[in-house]
Amino acid sequence: MTRRYGYALLSGIIALIVAVSAAIYVGVASDDGSTTTKTNPTRENAARGPAAPASTGIWVGAWSASPVGGEPGTEIEGLAGRSVRNVVHTSVGGTSARITLSNLYGQSALTITHASIAVAAGTGTAAAVADTMRRLTFGGNTTVVIPPGQQVLSDVVRLAIQADTDVLVTTYSPTPSGPVTFHPHARQTSYVAEGDLTEDATGVAYTGQVESWRYLTALDVLSNESDGTVVVFGDSLTDGITSTENANRRWTDVLSRRLRAAVAAGEDVPRYSVVNQGISGNQILASGSGRPADNQAGVGRFHRDVLSRTNVKVVVIDLGVNDILRNPNLADPNRILDGLRALVRQAHARGLKVVGATLMPFQGHRGYTDAREGVRQQINAEIRAGRVFDAVADFDKAVRDPYNPRKFRPDYDSGDHLHPSDKGYERMAEAFNLEDLKGAAPAEL
Repeated sequence: MTRRYGYALLSGIIALIVAVSAAIYVGVASDDGSTTTKTNPTRENAARGPAAPASTGIWVGAWSASPVGGEPGTEIEGLAGRSVRNVVHTSVGGTSARITLSNLYGQSALTITHASIAVAAGTGTAAAVADTMRRLTFGGNTTVVIPPGQQVLSDVVRLAIQADTDVLVTTYSPTPSGPVTFHPHARQTSYVAEGDLTEDATGVAYTGQVESWRYLTALDVLSNESDGTVVVFGDSLTDGITSTENANRRWTDVLSRRLRAAVAAGEDVPRYSVVNQGISGNQILASGSGRPADNQAGVGRFHRDVLSRTNVKVVVIDLGVNDILRNPNLADPNRILDGLRALVRQAHARGLKVVGATLMPFQGHRGYTDAREGVRQQINAEIRAGRVFDAVADFDKAVRDPYNPRKFRPDYDSGDHLHPSDKGYERMAEAFNLEDLKGAAPAEL
């Protein structure tokens, strides 16, 4: 081989490498950040057509809610022939979105023939910003059939969504498919209209109002603002049952705003979204009736409502008061603590850090007794001693009356002596140490 021929060959090889590298770069740059499988295209986003995003980022939870049961009055017909417009509020913004629909409590297949997502035109309205209306597909199809007890993940749509914003997710089902899987006590007004008005941006025909989320259990976004998701797992104290409607004043909403503000100020805290998996009346150990059980016990729903959420980094647990109050006998504090530790073990098996809350006071509530107060104190003592969680949010200390620690401070009490006021929820979020969101689960020896 001559030297001239060798140089020519070397130049050709270099040119080929450059060309291949450029092709790879273009392919990666156009990827939407999701994964696709041929066997189940709805699980991780099959849509890569014109509507699929060209941006990059990380998939995180922007909003979620736990399915609670079958909606009363929908056992036979479901919501056939009506458009259901859910209003949800985002914890973090993104450039693309996808949703999860659930038929967990359905007794027959749920057929959705039309679904959409849009940014709301304002607070307390069914109207959308017109140019944000996007049709949703599932495995490339506008129609999806969700079997009883199952859920489905939509394809990705490109849509710019800001943090702290209301988003409208609308579904239409033409056929009976009851009962409707729902989350009551949403503290957020959603809407319903007769007929298929899924992509109607005016919202004028959405005259029906309801304080429940139907079918919808999650909104994920492709985000450059967040590196993961914090899942808050709890009962009505997390669900925010006494917070002001349509104002997003649950303690988790305040925590989310605190976290974003701290990141914007350059503080050394994680860039995480916050999603709320609280269910009013939820217990650690006991479920409601039915198959599947309504208001499933925390130990049973933890995998579904926490471990299956998108890109979870930290779990916050605030459960236990209902196990004390709703037990017809005196609750065993050791059983409750064992239940909490079982949740922690599930989280640790996934490498997730767990922050746990002390149980807040409830003297003055109709279920209060001195014996039940003693159970609460025993549980809190174990939590504060570090024998349950990786870190502690001492909500009890934050909201109790300094002159009578068995009850709420008056301005933190909603009036029922069990749930906080808006100011009480805000105090809970302020008492949460953002530094506790750093790090991972401790190594097991």
